[in-house]
This record gives sequence, structure tokens and C-alpha cells, in this order.
Amino acid sequence: MTPEQESEWISTFRALLESQGEGDPAHDPQHIERVVLNTRHLAAVEGLSLEVLLPAAYLHDCVHVPKNSPQRSQASRLAADHAIESLKEHHYPAEHLDAIHHAIAAHSFSANITPETIEAKVLQDADRIDALGAIGLSRCLMLGGHMGSLLYNPNDPFCQNRKTDDANFCVDHFFAKLLSLKDTMQTPAGKSLARERTQFLTDFLDQLRAEIAPTS
Repeated sequence: MTPEQESEWISTFRALLESQGEGDPAHDPQHIERVVLNTRHLAAVEGLSLEVLLPAAYLHDCVHVPKNSPQRSQASRLAADHAIESLKEHHYPAEHLDAIHHAIAAHSFSANITPETIEAKVLQDADRIDALGAIGLSRCLMLGGHMGSLLYNPNDPFCQNRKTDDANFCVDHFFAKLLSLKDTMQTPAGKSLARERTQFLTDFLDQLRAEIAPTS
């Protein structure tokens, strides 16, 4: 893919996303662009071309399914199907379509699909990295506010003696998902970034604990 071709395709991918409208606050256009940036970084480390990864990164969330929907686990498969239909309509090279479909379908945490290709592994890491660090913290709180969740359970803020309930408490999402993402990373560069950004989340929890703990 030449730089000129890449620029033209990026315009197409962005136009396809605009036609779908925006998702929730954690899955806005800026999330897409950050995942693309993460994908470029990981692809460069792995020595990969972008014919599969660029459309997969731009279109990985092209179908919006609310977090609290019973269809949530199907979101990445629906996005993969829709992305391929759209790419066929725009005559994207057919030899890349199967790999793009798999990468999109396998990127999702809730889908629980094992990534079988290096491109799928890179996209999964790129998306999950955006759930960590300062961005991940901000996305978690924004989405919790959007869904009407409380910041934490006042009786047990850090899930020490109860099951997590991240549908109702933002901090619970750290324990239900975010803190474990570092252990799911597929690439060496993804693992390194995830460890660094997870430490930021751990530091936040330590500070929160100090601020809300009852005085002795």
C-alpha cells in the first residue's frame, strides 16, 4: 500500500464510520484513532504491513452494541461482518478480507475468540491498551457516568468481600476486567505497554483508597 493509497483508504474508512454514528463515550472517534495509533506502533515493532491492520483498526467498532445489551458478546462478530460488507462495496483487495474479519471478530474481550494470526493479536493488544493508563481510567469513568453508575460501593469499595458489579460501580470494573488485561496481551510490545499503564491504574486505586478510608 503506497502512502497515496493509504491516505485514500483512510478517508474511506472514516467516512464509513461517520455513516454509522457515534457509540458510547468510551467508543468515540478518538478511541478509534488511538487504536489506530497503537496498531501502527505495534505493527512497526512486529515488522508488519498495514493492508490487514489499517482497515481492521478503523472498523473494529463499526457496529455499536451498548455495554449492558444482552448482545454485547456478539458486537465484534457483527462489526466484522459489517466491515467486510462495506469493504467489498468499496472494492478493497479481496485477498485481505478473511484476515480482516478474523482480526475484528477476535479483538473483543467479551467475544472470547482466540486470535490466530499476528494481525489479530496486534489489533487485540492495540484495543486493550486503550483500556489502560490515563485514557483507560478516563474512559471507565466516562462510561460509568453515561450508564448512571456510582463511582464505588461505599460498603466495600474494592470488592474485598463481594462479587464485582461493574454495571453499578465504576471502580468494580478495575477488578472485573481492567487489572487483568495485562495478562491477556499477545505481543511483547503490548505486554510492556500494558504493564506500564496498569501500574497507573494501581496507583489510582491506592490514592483513592487513601482518600476514602475512614480516619482512625
